[in-house]
Amino acid sequence: MTLEYNASEMMTVTAARALKNGMTCFVGIGLPSEAANLARLTHAPEVVLIYESGTIQTKPDILPLSIGDGELCESALTTVAVPEMFRYWLQGGHIDVGFLGTAQIDRYANLNTTLIGDYQAPKIRLPGGGGAPEIASNAKEVFVTIKHSPRTFVEAVDFITTLGFGHDGKGRDDVPNIGRGPTKVITDLCVLQPDTDTKELTVSSLHPGVTREQVTAATGWPIRFAESVTLTPEPTIEELNILRALKAKTEAHHAQTIS
Repeated sequence: MTLEYNASEMMTVTAARALKNGMTCFVGIGLPSEAANLARLTHAPEVVLIYESGTIQTKPDILPLSIGDGELCESALTTVAVPEMFRYWLQGGHIDVGFLGTAQIDRYANLNTTLIGDYQAPKIRLPGGGGAPEIASNAKEVFVTIKHSPRTFVEAVDFITTLGFGHDGKGRDDVPNIGRGPTKVITDLCVLQPDTDTKELTVSSLHPGVTREQVTAATGWPIRFAESVTLTPEPTIEELNILRALKAKTEAHHAQTIS
């Protein structure tokens, strides 16, 4: 029997698998939250999920709409003040991985969630950095989840909200007390990782059915491929069933709340 799944599910499952059991993870809203909670419900039951609002070891039954969603606080082991969250947990070096999304990303994994267009006269204003710049600076490493398109994967981001590796790949060199930065970028087409020497994002794994040509066409710069590009493992039936049940439960709950 052929296992049917869509590109979004492939991305979420792949991102979830990047989390290891026992990790402490600072979670962003949206795709990062979806992936992190899937990991918690499958192979990583002891993963500690922390949200920017101060909720520690939260175990939501539904996916939150925002960091202020009451579900996070109600299902958390404890909730601390935001200053403590950043000063002790994040700046204190207690976060293994930060899970982030973005509107734009460039070849050196710099992220833009501030605006599209010219800073003085932007075409679109985005939500801003929130805690992302601090997460990317202080977490031991960062995973980015994002849908792959030329609008998102750009030659140069319109504004660096969150540092990846700077304009030349050396933005983190010789900077004390800073994390490794983005170590994985997981999209609906592939997995990218920074080159060991240049820090330029390089395709390390292609999802099933995806070609190099598709990735090249969806990227706003001449994308590089690793010497040995692997095939991303497909989702399992268990992972898909749990993910779909979580999303269905979330949709039903929010629809009931709105009505």
